[in-house]
Amino acid sequence: MYSDRLYLTPEEIVEKDFKIDARGYRPQEVDNFLDMVIRDYTEYSNIIRKLEKDIKNLTEDNIKLKQEIRRLNSELDSNSGNHDTLHRNANNVDLLKRISQLEKVVYGNNE
Repeated sequence: MYSDRLYLTPEEIVEKDFKIDARGYRPQEVDNFLDMVIRDYTEYSNIIRKLEKDIKNLTEDNIKLKQEIRRLNSELDSNSGNHDTLHRNANNVDLLKRISQLEKVVYGNNE
C-alpha cells in the first residue's frame, strides 16, 4: 500500500556497500544514499502519524456507535415494556366488552 512511495527496504539499507576511494567512501554516493534513507524515514513518520490519526478517529467513532447501541437497546427495552402494558390493557378492554355483551345476553339487557 505504501511501498510505492518508499525508496528502500530495510534489507537494502543493511546490504548497501559503498565504494571506497583513496580517502574513504565517495561522499556524493553516501549523500545520495542518505538522502533516500531520510526520505524513507520521513515517509514512515508521515504514515505513522496518519495511521495514528485514523486509529484515533475510528476509536472515537466506535465509542459513539457503542453509546448509540446502548441508548437504542435501552429505548427498545423501555418500549418493549410499554408495549406489553398496552397489550395487556387492550386485552383487558376486550375482555370487559365481551363480559358486558354476555351480561346483556344473560340478563336480557339488550339495548
